Amino acid sequence: MQSASNPGRQPSEILRPAALFAACATLLLSGCGMPGAPLPPSLNLPVRVTNLAAARTGDQVALTWKMPLRNTDKVLLKGPIATRICRNLQGATTCSIAATLQLAPGSEAAFTDALPAAVASGSPRPITYFVELVNRKGRSAGLSNGVVVLAGQAPVAVAGLTAEVRKQGVLLQWSPAPPDSPPASIRLIRTLLTPPAKKSSQGPLSAPPEPPRQTLLVETTVPTTDALDSDIHFGESYQYRAQRVQRVKADGETLELAGPLSAPVRVDAVNVFPPAVPQGLAAVATPAENGNPPAIDLNWQPVTDPDLAGYIVYRRENGSSWLRISPSAPVIGPGFHDSGVQSGHSYMYAVSAIGENGRESARSAPAEEAVPEP
Repeated sequence: MQSASNPGRQPSEILRPAALFAACATLLLSGCGMPGAPLPPSLNLPVRVTNLAAARTGDQVALTWKMPLRNTDKVLLKGPIATRICRNLQGATTCSIAATLQLAPGSEAAFTDALPAAVASGSPRPITYFVELVNRKGRSAGLSNGVVVLAGQAPVAVAGLTAEVRKQGVLLQWSPAPPDSPPASIRLIRTLLTPPAKKSSQGPLSAPPEPPRQTLLVETTVPTTDALDSDIHFGESYQYRAQRVQRVKADGETLELAGPLSAPVRVDAVNVFPPAVPQGLAAVATPAENGNPPAIDLNWQPVTDPDLAGYIVYRRENGSSWLRISPSAPVIGPGFHDSGVQSGHSYMYAVSAIGENGRESARSAPAEEAVPEP
């Protein structure tokens, strides 16, 4: 029997709601359905540089930064990246291109900009550097962070630098600046030439190894031509260079304008110096008594030199020559007991200090003492 509302169609051909839902689910699982919104094409723009640093020395500016590894879609970059370096002098309307480089992704980048004569002369004024990365279609990733240095005439170079080893350290001297030069500080750069000492195994309180590079800034209100580096270690070799540094306030900040580095000088810090001369020598006699022989006890102020090995004690009698009476090994500690004396005799004593390098100081001021009769 045919349905009145669907003539010629069997009841089994009509899809019920549950069957319709199952059919749609099957179609969706098999990939059928409406397509989603299309994704925008990737611009393949490198991530913008944000760690640019700059330092001027003389008429050159050294720039350093880290190249990105990925683009803005977090996809690894392939092939060299076009990199523009530009400088913007205060008051200029555009950023002048200093160089265009091709650099590898993820590399430690560096560039030294030789300043044009117009930029490296005149009064100090700010100049800002930027790095800009460009994709293969010429689209920019944007300017990096800006770093400011000073354009203008750099301080004159330090001439006549010399280094001389003294007991207190290394004495550095140089020629004075021309009379018309603006006030400037002196920066000394010390480089350790011998390999740094291995870390001591004496525990966490042992002294740290000497750093391979250190700087010393000599700041004075009047021009100076010398400085003492007292932070040296005997037995090491060092190289020194010097430069004049002028400080200028610009845009509320204090910036440095550094001159060129001087020619290097080398010094071998060999300890050929004796310890300090002992002071305050005193002698006290003890007479013979209770079967004990007479003696004279000596004491003096301790010498504080770090390389002190000990002391040597001398004695003389009736104007004779000085005679060493202490043992062949240095005396440890600021005292000595002389039991080789005779009652009724007078003796004169002196003490010297000896260093670990075998160098002996001059003798102390003498002390005289008489041994009383028992």
